[in-house]
Amino acid sequence: MRSLIDAIGHTPLVPLRRMIPKRHLTVLAKLEFVSPTGSIKDRIARHIILKAEREGRLKPGGTIIESTSGNTGAAVAMIAAARGYRAILVMPAKASIEKQLAARALGAEVIVSPPDAKPGEPEHYVQKSLDLAREIPGAFRINQYDNLDNPEAHYLSTGPEIWEQCGGRVDYFVAAGSTGGTVSGTGRYLKERNPALKVVLPDPAGSIYAPYFRTGSFDASHKRKYQVEGIGKDHIVECMDFGVIDEVMTFTDQDAFGAARRLALLEGILAGGSSGANVWACMRLAERLDREAVIVTVLPDSGLKYLSKFYDDHWLAEHCGEPSAAAAD
Repeated sequence: MRSLIDAIGHTPLVPLRRMIPKRHLTVLAKLEFVSPTGSIKDRIARHIILKAEREGRLKPGGTIIESTSGNTGAAVAMIAAARGYRAILVMPAKASIEKQLAARALGAEVIVSPPDAKPGEPEHYVQKSLDLAREIPGAFRINQYDNLDNPEAHYLSTGPEIWEQCGGRVDYFVAAGSTGGTVSGTGRYLKERNPALKVVLPDPAGSIYAPYFRTGSFDASHKRKYQVEGIGKDHIVECMDFGVIDEVMTFTDQDAFGAARRLALLEGILAGGSSGANVWACMRLAERLDREAVIVTVLPDSGLKYLSKFYDDHWLAEHCGEPSAAAAD
C-alpha cells in the first residue's frame, strides 16, 4: 500500500442473519464505514480528486470546495490534508456535530448554512459553495451532485467488488441516495452483468425523488424536512439515474432510525441513519419474496457519527417520538 488513499474500498460484505432470518433469502450488507473516514464517500472523493489532478483541473496547492452533508466533506478533508490542498466545506445545519468536528480536525474550513436557507439563496449550502468556487482563484469544486465522475467511481469500484464478492449472484441491490452516485453507478454495473437484477431506492418522506420517480414531476410545496442525513433531495440532480431504478420505497425517520438501532442490537453493527433506511427496505422486500434470492445493500457510514443524534434517547424522543417506538420493527 503506497498511501492512505489506497486503503479506500475493498470493504467487507457480511450477512444479516438475525435482522432478516429467512432461510430462502441471503441478505448481504457492504460495510462502507470501514473506509478511512468512515463512509462510502471516500470512494468518490478519491476518484474525482485524482482524475482532476490528472487532467490539470486541480493544481498543486489549490483549494477544494464542496457542499456536503458531512461524509463527502470528511473524505475531501482527508485527501486534501494528505496531498497538500486547502479544503473549504459548506454543510447544512442538520449535519451532525460529529461530522463537522471530524472535517475541522482534518484541517478543513467548515461553513454551516442556516437551517432556513432555500435552494438558490446565497446562504444555501450548495449556492454558497458555487459562489466560493467562483471567487477563489484556482479553486476546484467536487460538485458531487452533478459531476458524473461520482457514479463513475461506483461503477468502477463498488459494483465490481459486490459482483466478485457474491460470485456473480445478485438479484436485488438496495441503496438510498442523495447525489445518486452509489445507486446509479453500482446499479448500472450490476445490471450490465445481470439484466434481471432489480434496483430499489429507499427515499425519505419529504424528499422529491419518490414522487418524481412515480409521476415524472413533483410539487415543490409538498417538500418537508426530515431528520435522516445524507439521503433524499429537494431538487433533481444530474448524478441520479432514474433509468437504473426499478422501485422506490418511501420511509420515515422512525423507520430508518429504528432499523439502525435494531441493526446495532441484533447484528452488532453500529451504522448511520441511511444504513437503517437501506436495511429497512431490505426487510420490506424480504416480506414479499417467497423464492430464493440474494439481496445486497450498502451501509454507507458509521453510527459513531450520530451518537449525539438518533442513538441518544433524549434527542430521539424530542425529534421522532419515544425511543422504544423508533426501535420497534
